[in-house]
Amino acid sequence: MDKPTYQDTIAAGEKLSFDRFREEVLKDYRIACESREASLIGRREVLTGKAKFGIFGDGKEIAQIAMAKSFRPGDFRAGYYRDQTWMFASGLSSIEQFFAQLYSNPDVENEPFSGGRQMNAHFSTPFVREDGSWLPLADLKNVTSDIAPTAGQMPRALGLAFASSLFRNSQPLKSMTDLSHNGNEVCFCTIGDASTSEGHFWEAINAAGVLQVPLAVFVWDDGYGISVPRKYQTVKGSISEALKGLQQKEGTNGIDIYRVKAWDYAGLCEVFERGIRKVRESHIPAVFHVEEMTQPQGHSTSGSHERYKSPERLEWEREWDCLPKMREWLYQNALATAEELEEIEASAKLSVRASKDLAFEKYIAPIREQVAHSVSLLSRLTGKGGDYEPEIQALIKELSAQRLPLRKDVMHALSMAIQFAKNAPEVSEIRHYYEALKVLDGDAYNTDLYNEGPASALKVESIPSEFEEGAPLVNGFEILNRYFDALLAHNPKVVAFGEDVGKIGDVNQGFAGLQEKYGKERVFDTGIRELTIMGQGIGLALRGLRPIAEIQYLDYLLYGLEPLSDDAATTHYRTRGQQSCPLIVRTRGHRLEGVWHSGSPMGMVLGALRGFYVCVPRNMTQAVGMYNTLLKSNDPALMVESLNGYRLKERLPSNLVEYTVPLGIPEILREGTDITVVSYGSMLRIILDAAAVLEQLGVSCEVVDVQTLLPFDRHHAILDSLKKTSRILFVDEDVPGGATAYMFQEVIENQNAYRWLDASPRTLTAKAHRPAYGSDGDYFSKPNMDEVVEMIRSIMEE
Repeated sequence: MDKPTYQDTIAAGEKLSFDRFREEVLKDYRIACESREASLIGRREVLTGKAKFGIFGDGKEIAQIAMAKSFRPGDFRAGYYRDQTWMFASGLSSIEQFFAQLYSNPDVENEPFSGGRQMNAHFSTPFVREDGSWLPLADLKNVTSDIAPTAGQMPRALGLAFASSLFRNSQPLKSMTDLSHNGNEVCFCTIGDASTSEGHFWEAINAAGVLQVPLAVFVWDDGYGISVPRKYQTVKGSISEALKGLQQKEGTNGIDIYRVKAWDYAGLCEVFERGIRKVRESHIPAVFHVEEMTQPQGHSTSGSHERYKSPERLEWEREWDCLPKMREWLYQNALATAEELEEIEASAKLSVRASKDLAFEKYIAPIREQVAHSVSLLSRLTGKGGDYEPEIQALIKELSAQRLPLRKDVMHALSMAIQFAKNAPEVSEIRHYYEALKVLDGDAYNTDLYNEGPASALKVESIPSEFEEGAPLVNGFEILNRYFDALLAHNPKVVAFGEDVGKIGDVNQGFAGLQEKYGKERVFDTGIRELTIMGQGIGLALRGLRPIAEIQYLDYLLYGLEPLSDDAATTHYRTRGQQSCPLIVRTRGHRLEGVWHSGSPMGMVLGALRGFYVCVPRNMTQAVGMYNTLLKSNDPALMVESLNGYRLKERLPSNLVEYTVPLGIPEILREGTDITVVSYGSMLRIILDAAAVLEQLGVSCEVVDVQTLLPFDRHHAILDSLKKTSRILFVDEDVPGGATAYMFQEVIENQNAYRWLDASPRTLTAKAHRPAYGSDGDYFSKPNMDEVVEMIRSIMEE
């Protein structure tokens, strides 16, 4: 046998290379076909009542497949609800799991992204273990949990990319190779073209261009924002044209801008590969404007796009649909025969239908088991001659007739049966089953708002502060400054940032001198952009760091509230505990004068930030203990320091980074016998002054500092106080119906404290308007000592 020639070897190598290329592109086409079929079938499942709502990624298949080719282990995705093909192509979701989420299956074994808590196409991957420790994210393809608010992914995406910059440039982080490989990770962010009109997009893109972080933003441009055409959305009718002024040039910062066609498979692969490589190596952010994208089924199952698209537009979309265009490209380049393509398409339909059927069976089977068992239990109440039998028969008939039963149908039938036949001996078994389902299904929907395992802040051991003999009295801000100094030396994962935090050490000097000592990667300034300061914090926290992100004054929290409320506060819940966001938001408030710097919107905070801990320390020593507690746990928190306490004298503890303050445990500041007065923060100093006056008037006040609003009085210490005094007053600086109403409900209703009252429980709040400027404005706008005295005297006279 003749030895192969050099030319034979080259030819064989070229054939092998071509065969691999052909195999790859045909695999891509198969994924695209399967994803399209999933969209088509998914819509039908909603319209036939098997699912509640559907939103799909049809029309985006080819671009997402091309993008997935550059998505490597260590990278992060901060996308939105049309990225199903990317998930399929990345191997992070199966078709069956996609349908399990469409059906809202609460079993995380079947629906691993949210356990049925999020609507379809809201994906995630695990970041933490059950004990709260971080997984080796540097070796995994990572997907941050999607949220529906338009452009809501942008602040988080900035933070995820910014983390790569810190990992690359901060020496203390170099050794954390389980979290990063020298900052080589890219954050992939997707967004619909219409959503680029949101302020979130512009603030995040500007910040990315300033910071120079590896953020790759893919704009899916299908010409509409639901029914509103692009010309009404974006200046010049093109986001890439609108962004031209941000284009990075030699000697400047900025971003790179690429324009590609959604139907051009080869062009997408080439541009994405080249562009992402540059982002990864240079940390210059990029926007990929993906134009001429179609939306074959319209926006969602909530309506038809025929209502707002012209016949000409609809015909254009059919012609330039990315699937037939890729099919045409494959055939014209002799990469597949017509028969091979037809076989792929037919196989995709069969495969998707099989996955859909399996997903639905896994979803419906346990519910049908509940129905069958419930009907069996209810049937035991019939044939006994009870006057309740007609109602029970109606319940059985209604439950049995359900074509697509839900868990709530089972619960309703059992609950009504218990009510109708409450004295029948057979009811005890029904009640037992009903209560068991309440626990089982309640856990499926009502757990994991906070960490419940070892990473829970409520399980942190309480360690009291210690003071050396002759411990100096120092200003409150000095307590914080010495603490943050010790903390940064002790914990390399801690970074602190915000407006004026870096060079001058924050407006109240808590970080004074620490940037110079620890470097600009540990303590640094940001622009005036609260929204993306919060986004930076969220991204850093998701990547395993411990950020302290500052909002300069509590009033300004409104600017950054959306990502905190919709994203950080819900992360642990909407991933069933698979992701945690241990962000600490540091701010200051209370008793500063003037409309725009004196707000205490705690009611707003309590409503918007469930999933956060809300700490309201009265002094800085207490704040330090709370910081230590939070840093030993994995949940986000808001720390509201008392603005007028920074220059009040406090003793300096000797165990600054060790002592902890337990959350949700009030402290009695002054014992008394006549009335319990409940408050927090700066208001306590006014109450204590009032209590001293009242003591002279013969009234003994017990003053309680709640310390934290979330959680609130976990062991009912306020109730214990009320049992002694029989009277209670809640005081704070929020508007009427704000935090006082919250505290009132927690104590009077939830702790059943009304049983111990000898007088009407009362609240004392600020006025409904913003506080007026000046000391007189403060006096007449917010509770003052005279009002506290007068209110308590009136309660005592009831």
